[in-house]
Amino acid sequence: MEKLIELDQDLFLYLNGLGTTSFDSFWMFVTGKWNAIPLYIVLVYLLYKKIGVKATLITVFVVGLMIASTDQLANLFKKVLFLRLRPCHDEVIYDAMRLVKSHCGGRYGYFSAHAASSMALAVFLGKIFKQYIKYLPAFLLVWAFFVGYSRIYIGVHYPADVFTGMVFGTLIALLMFKFQQFLIYKFLR
Repeated sequence: MEKLIELDQDLFLYLNGLGTTSFDSFWMFVTGKWNAIPLYIVLVYLLYKKIGVKATLITVFVVGLMIASTDQLANLFKKVLFLRLRPCHDEVIYDAMRLVKSHCGGRYGYFSAHAASSMALAVFLGKIFKQYIKYLPAFLLVWAFFVGYSRIYIGVHYPADVFTGMVFGTLIALLMFKFQQFLIYKFLR
């Protein structure tokens, strides 16, 4: 286990060290959860155009449950189960890393709720949109990977935090997609 933690720290320092002040504002924008609101508005509009009002309302409800699930599961892992320090709170590597944000965030970081939520949204909506808009699922996955990498770039998550978040986000998205399909069948058939 120690060897895995060291590898994760080394990979973090490498990826985080690739950053430069020229790109800091870009990655801070990518990582800002409120900055994606225009994207969310476009996605809701596309849902409405492709699946109708009632199915869109059901879908938005399920997305809310999905985001709450990824967020609360990440909090359970961070604050109860693992208690793994964020890199920016880890004295072992703090002096060798770049912290782009003005503050570090919560003490613990395993796993990344940002990575989980963005990947969940990308997978969930990608499954819905794949039959309507050919390249939108790929665009959403690229966006989710950018959000995940931004957490490493700004210095608040290790790569394992991001990877685990993406795995849990994918699994939760697949479950929630089945739930959404069930609700649509039950109420709109």
